[in-house]
Order: sequence, then C-alpha cells, then structure tokens
Amino acid sequence: MGCCLGALVLAGAPRLAMLFWWWMDPARIARTFAGFPTIGSPGVPGWAWTVAGVLILPWTTLAYVWVAPGGLTTFEWIVLVVALLIDLGTHGGGGRAYNKRRSG
Repeated sequence: MGCCLGALVLAGAPRLAMLFWWWMDPARIARTFAGFPTIGSPGVPGWAWTVAGVLILPWTTLAYVWVAPGGLTTFEWIVLVVALLIDLGTHGGGGRAYNKRRSG
C-alpha cells in the first residue's frame, strides 16, 4: 500500500505543481513555450506544448518553466538533465516492474 501511495504522489506532484503555477502565473508559461516550433500546421498554440510536456515529461517541463525564461546557463542545463533523468527513471522503472510482475 505504501509503495502505491508513494508512486501516486511522485506521479501527481509535478502535474499539480504545473497546474498551480499555470493558474498563478499564466504569462510565464505562455512566454516559456511561445517560441516553440509548430508541428504539421502553423497554428499549434503554446499551451499545447505545455499540456504535452506535463503529460509525458512532467518533471522536465516543470524544471524548464523554472529555468528557461532567463536563458539557459550551465547550472540550468544541469537542472534540466537531472529532471529528465527523473522522468526517464520513472518510465523505465514502471516498465521493469510490469515485466517482473508478468514473469513472476
């Protein structure tokens, strides 16, 4: 039971933080993702990138919104890499746990 609760907290915390940040400072979110390239059609809004980031890589998106508006220095790149590793570890750990349950 404790493991499931911990997984829910870790999975939900960055998403709730982004939702709260978006509610408190929507201009920062809009500025952060405004210059992203469009995919397919020329009308992909900036909020679509935010939603996709929160769904797929929530820790990385949260870190990017935190560090990107002022430009990226060495420290900020380190923050982004650590956040990406946390996200990738979450995805990889879930796959390993699934394979372990199926084989055992």
